[in-house]
Amino acid sequence: MNPFQKNEPREILFSPVSTEGVPPRNPSPPKKPPPKICGSNYPLSIAFIVVNEFCERFSYYGMKAVLTLYFLYFLHWNEDTSTSVYHAFSSLCYFTPILGAAIADSLLGKFKTIIYLSLVYVLGHVIKSLGALPILGGQVIHTVLSLVGLSLIALGTGGIKPCVAAFGGDQFEEKHAEERTRYFSVFYLAINAGSLISTFITPMLRGDVQCFGEDCYALAFGVPGLLMVIALVVFAMGSKMYKKTPPQGNIVAQVVRCIWFAIFNRFKNRSSDIPKRQHWLDWAAERYPKQLIMDVKALTRVLFLYIPLPMFWALMDQQGSRWTLQATRMNGNLGFFVLQPDQMQVINPFLVLIFIPLFDLVIYRLVSKCGINFSSLRKMAVGMILACLAFAAAAAVEIKINGMAPPQPGPQEVFLQVLNLADDEVKVIVLGNENNSLLVESIKSFQKTPHYSKLHLKTKSQDLHFHLKYQNLSVYTEHSVEEKNWYSLIIREDGKSISSIMVKDVENRTTNGMTTIRFINTLHKGVNISLGTDISFNVGEDYVVSAYRTVQRGEYPAVHCRTEDEDFFLNLGLLDFGAAYLFIITKNSNQSLQAWKMEDIPANKMSIAWQLPQYVLITAGEVMFSVTGLEFSYSQAPSSMKSVLQAAWLLTVAVGNIIVLVVAQFSGLVQWAEFILFSCVLLVVCLIFSIMGYYYVPVRPEDIQGPEDKQILHIQGNMINLETKKTKL
Repeated sequence: MNPFQKNEPREILFSPVSTEGVPPRNPSPPKKPPPKICGSNYPLSIAFIVVNEFCERFSYYGMKAVLTLYFLYFLHWNEDTSTSVYHAFSSLCYFTPILGAAIADSLLGKFKTIIYLSLVYVLGHVIKSLGALPILGGQVIHTVLSLVGLSLIALGTGGIKPCVAAFGGDQFEEKHAEERTRYFSVFYLAINAGSLISTFITPMLRGDVQCFGEDCYALAFGVPGLLMVIALVVFAMGSKMYKKTPPQGNIVAQVVRCIWFAIFNRFKNRSSDIPKRQHWLDWAAERYPKQLIMDVKALTRVLFLYIPLPMFWALMDQQGSRWTLQATRMNGNLGFFVLQPDQMQVINPFLVLIFIPLFDLVIYRLVSKCGINFSSLRKMAVGMILACLAFAAAAAVEIKINGMAPPQPGPQEVFLQVLNLADDEVKVIVLGNENNSLLVESIKSFQKTPHYSKLHLKTKSQDLHFHLKYQNLSVYTEHSVEEKNWYSLIIREDGKSISSIMVKDVENRTTNGMTTIRFINTLHKGVNISLGTDISFNVGEDYVVSAYRTVQRGEYPAVHCRTEDEDFFLNLGLLDFGAAYLFIITKNSNQSLQAWKMEDIPANKMSIAWQLPQYVLITAGEVMFSVTGLEFSYSQAPSSMKSVLQAAWLLTVAVGNIIVLVVAQFSGLVQWAEFILFSCVLLVVCLIFSIMGYYYVPVRPEDIQGPEDKQILHIQGNMINLETKKTKL
């Protein structure tokens, strides 16, 4: 029996071959190189990828910039709910990259994953924009559409996040490593450029454009959706130029299975008769190769340092939620430009572009020349301290804002102001033992009390009795009020006597930061007041009080008004941030119509520029923490574990957003105290991280190279020799 019978193909493979009488084969045509950019070594395909990333980041950050105010003003959620949903969405955006990487590495490959999940992304934007149309259903419909749209956007943006940058890196040949490095720099620039431009533009689309009589959130969400459509089209246009590598398996899943098997195997063999092993991961040796186990050991050393990191991101990501809400209570007029509250976020990407070269080329070099060993872990700890200081500054600003705001009525309390629209002064007495000492001075004609007076109630709702003295008349009247509300008592002429109207003032007007106005019409005919294409008031005759409406901050020198028999214009003057105005339409001594302007609540006095220090501190902390942290992580783990580290890094961001969600829902603290809480907790976490870093022994890059890394040159040399011999043959 021939011992080589079963290996016939191998025998044939090594049988001698004669070159005589064998017709020569036509050599296979050389593979056409991909087109390059202007004769350089950069593939033309990366231009499509960079443009795609710019449009996608514009889409994501532009939508996210106005999201908190959309929750607060359009869906009418409170600040805590708005903050919680904002951070739940952010957290989901950093959990879904794990799913996207698994789909790309195990099933579809990077190209198809980007295409399919971009379609999901676009669908999410469409649904989100529909949810911002006031004419489309009620609040329940808007809420459902918004949550469905945000879920699809989170799946889309998170799913393609780990694929796009890596897919661009795949377009380069190994011999063009330097060009690939520069590509990643351009890629990062595209991310920040998209973020910078969109964070500036979309708040303008929201605030400066009116649709359906209010801020145009549909447009602010629709334009980012259009940019995502452009991103998808541009990426698909380069399809024939791309180098598409097939799925090669998901290393994250392999690491998880290896760790799980080691734990399970150790638990199963916990008997004292079984010899112990040097490391708990060695219990995976029965199923997994030694090199993978060694790589996972190196990985776990770095992941242990990741445990404190989510707390930093809990502070970092509040720029779009708590800090934006703080900006709504500040004055955005900078003199040369008026900033919307959600436009302050543009400072972060702008400063990132400045701080990265500043720190790398100036600050770090100066520290090094001073002989200070400013290691990566120390840079990260300093970044945490800077974030603590940023939130301490935010707390100081919040305390100052609260000090300028009028107090709020408590349980069994109401705030009352009196407005006299009669032709002579009126004396108002609140009957009752607790309140009879209030309003002791007479109120002159067309004047109001200088401030709100606090009235105490015996129950949650109560009838208040008033004694009005007008000339030689005494009028007694009563009005029903409810606790924790603001009221205006309007006194008007009624023939030869007077009467009064009790009007509830707008709720939460001191916290929403919007400019609100209302009108009282003293004429004997109705008035239509138009403040723009979508904002109009129809105020009935004989002292009818209109509802409050929000308007844009600005000058209103000529507001068109119309009655049944004439048109006229009113000068409303400047309507400033956070103020609540009352305009009384009446006739002056010349019988011409005029608007008497009263300020119920004064405008925001504190400039939004006071937020600049906290943004500078948090951005400097981000540059020292984030950029340095990724660089340190990559230097301490084997090359096979880079994608796992990226996944773990994104998970720390997701967990940080969950921390904010929990604190916003359950802390019950006032805002400045919540800022102090975050600052103090991060300071404690920084101390723990510093202790962990002190005992951490850094690994040299050559110590974590596997055998395959060390043999690359030897293998390449053998391949060259093999090609030479093949040519000779």
